[in-house]
Amino acid sequence: MTYKKGILFILLFGRIATALAQSTIVSGKVIDAVTKETLPFVTVSIVGDNKAVPTDEDGNYSISVDEKFNQLQFRYVGYATQIKTITHGKPFKLNVELDLDASLLGEVVVKPKGYRYRNRDNPAVQLIRKVIDHKDENRLSGQDYAQYEEYEKVSLSLSNLSEKFRNRRIFKDYQFLFVEGEDHKYLLPAYMREKITQVYYRKSPQKLQRNVIAEKQVEFDKKFISNESISEYTSHLYENVDIYSNNINLLTNMFLSPIAGSAPTFYKFFITDTLKNVEPQLIELSFVPRNKTDLLFRGKLYITLDGKYAVKSANLTLDKNININFIRSMQTTLDFAQDRNGRYYLENSEITMEFALTDNGSGFQGKRSVSYKDYIAGVPIPDAAFHAKVQPLNDLNWEELRHSPLAKQEANIYRNVDTLQTITSFRRAMDIGTMLIAGYKVAGPVEVGPINTFYSFNPVEGFRLRFGGRTTPEMSKRFYAETYAAYGFKDEKWKYYLSGTYALNNKSIYNFPLHYIKASYQKDTKIPGESLQFVQEDNFLLSFKRGDNYRWLYNDTYTLEYMHEWQNHFSYQLKLSKWRQLPAGILTYQHRNQEGVLVDHPELNTTELSLALRYAPNEKFMQGKLYRSPLYNKYPVFNLTYTAGMKGFLDGEYNYHNVSANIFKRFYLSQLGYADITAEGTYIFGNGIPFPLLNVHRANQTYAYQLNAYNLMNFMEFVSDHSAGMNVQYYMNGFIFNKIPLFKKLKWREVFSFKGLWGGLRDENNPQKNANVLIFQEQDGVPITYTLNNGPYMEASAGIANIFKLFRVDIIRRLNYLDHPDAPKWGVRARFKLDF
Repeated sequence: MTYKKGILFILLFGRIATALAQSTIVSGKVIDAVTKETLPFVTVSIVGDNKAVPTDEDGNYSISVDEKFNQLQFRYVGYATQIKTITHGKPFKLNVELDLDASLLGEVVVKPKGYRYRNRDNPAVQLIRKVIDHKDENRLSGQDYAQYEEYEKVSLSLSNLSEKFRNRRIFKDYQFLFVEGEDHKYLLPAYMREKITQVYYRKSPQKLQRNVIAEKQVEFDKKFISNESISEYTSHLYENVDIYSNNINLLTNMFLSPIAGSAPTFYKFFITDTLKNVEPQLIELSFVPRNKTDLLFRGKLYITLDGKYAVKSANLTLDKNININFIRSMQTTLDFAQDRNGRYYLENSEITMEFALTDNGSGFQGKRSVSYKDYIAGVPIPDAAFHAKVQPLNDLNWEELRHSPLAKQEANIYRNVDTLQTITSFRRAMDIGTMLIAGYKVAGPVEVGPINTFYSFNPVEGFRLRFGGRTTPEMSKRFYAETYAAYGFKDEKWKYYLSGTYALNNKSIYNFPLHYIKASYQKDTKIPGESLQFVQEDNFLLSFKRGDNYRWLYNDTYTLEYMHEWQNHFSYQLKLSKWRQLPAGILTYQHRNQEGVLVDHPELNTTELSLALRYAPNEKFMQGKLYRSPLYNKYPVFNLTYTAGMKGFLDGEYNYHNVSANIFKRFYLSQLGYADITAEGTYIFGNGIPFPLLNVHRANQTYAYQLNAYNLMNFMEFVSDHSAGMNVQYYMNGFIFNKIPLFKKLKWREVFSFKGLWGGLRDENNPQKNANVLIFQEQDGVPITYTLNNGPYMEASAGIANIFKLFRVDIIRRLNYLDHPDAPKWGVRARFKLDF
């Protein structure tokens, strides 16, 4: 360090030290003088200065006071204001007791009491109950007619980036992307979507019509990212916050609104201010959760004193201890305006959330802003407006369309992302990321993968290698081909698959709405009762299984299918299949002739024609490279399938009719979590049907918990020709654990399940009653396949979810059929689950 630099350093240090010496940190607690209860949201201000802080929900405060000032003022609605003198020179501890002041009660319509916090005789609770009573008349559904224009803007950015991070060599070519934010930190804008929508609402008969007028968003290379998936998922995360609804969807969870009917049971309310300089006058109502880890908000409501008890504005945030993953902060602001009839409507809303793995590191910030204008209520709307089909317009002047100008960090995002995608190093990084997340390596017009199936093993094939791939839209937007080849080193057999799909709507065959025709051929192994679409058996992690696992099939399957999905989420699928099954491992196809001698059947040949119907109202998807995952909502999902076996057609050997149906519904239980319930049933019509063509119930011998399988049932253990099943998955979201000190810190969550299966096998399909059908599988002379004629199969589990924010572990109890060979009574299963 040079002489001059040393002098400058000493002077600078001296100034900092002097500034610190000239201020005093004052801290303490504010309580009620009579009850000794802590008082939250007391305003602690410096007399003679504009600086002020509120006490937290436990009455604590801390404020830095310059030595020019030596008095603090403590102000709280309904209490006498106090001014206290402090002493400078060292940290000062100042606890304050406030007394009720009857002279101030006239400032508030309802009168506070100084009792221990309780709902009874609590003026803040009395006020919130008034708001609850007037909800219906203040919300949109209280209007007979309403119409307005909605402008929505969603932006995503990398956040809390340091100067050191920005100056890394990898970002040398990306400096134009960074935007300076607060506290010398940087943002890196990565995505934005804008939408203009004309909305029409009618109360009776109820109808809400949303016509998208214009839409614009950042477009990424579809080779790496599904733009539709980003749009759908951000819409799912940032749903409209309806303060008047009992429950608010946010972060894929259900939060209890502070003005829900049951809100006083879960929230504490405090009258913290009155605003007399506005028209109408407002009461500031602060609220905090009774339990900091529950799915509840904290914040402020501003309630009108005009007899309507409407919410004029609302500020919502989350407690830092809430049982939510990866959320560093959340801030929601709602502002309401009066229409010409004096009723209130939402004028602006903004949600800002920052996602991060740590408290101080870089993260990901998302913001959704929505504004409304041209609001007209009470004027009848023609029926034609509710049935109009509007096509979004392109090449519009967005400077005129936007309700407000773009922020600094958003102004150049469209151009910047287009430029970014031309940089070689960025495209290389996206290629590697796609391979790790989606499982496919992009190689020009084709993709190689999925990588998790390259290696696996099983008792029939032994060590198995597989290599495959598929084409991309770069080769053809309408035609898609997919293939793989696999080799088992134990059975020394090749397996392979080839398919060709032609899209009839000029869209990807993986994106909604599906509309394609597909032909395929597959020669491969399979566990009876397991679908290759349901579980990929050559997934390496699923190679590890409990118990014996020697009942397998070799399959040759030719399939021709037509799929049509509609915008209303109704779909149908027609499929023609020619299926040849050969037993493998210890599996055999045998029946007894009239002399009682076992006769082998080398194979089964069937030809099936099926029709599958599906209806999933308002369904949204998280679109991946290979599969799309539904983003569940409150609406049920219906499935109905009819399959006919055709004897004599394309070598088909059997006639039968299989009708199956299932209904899935998610039930939201507010603070008690939610339950996923599936009810299903199957009936197979026909006589003399061999057991491989009956309903071989879904079993699981892996150590992974599978939602739609019976986790303690052995493969091929139960067969039926008529059955009904019930699957209940109940997630309590930590409602119990949040009250237990240790579990509260771990943020574990309770999960329970019950699965029951009722069914049976008619005599004409039962080998014990009909000698013409294939006998059930035996091992060492002991039956290992059974019917459900002796009662239902049942299993139940209790588990802990959100372990390390990643895992669910269940202890499962099998409740009956415990006398079957190798039937486990207890089991422990784990499942990877990444969730908020």
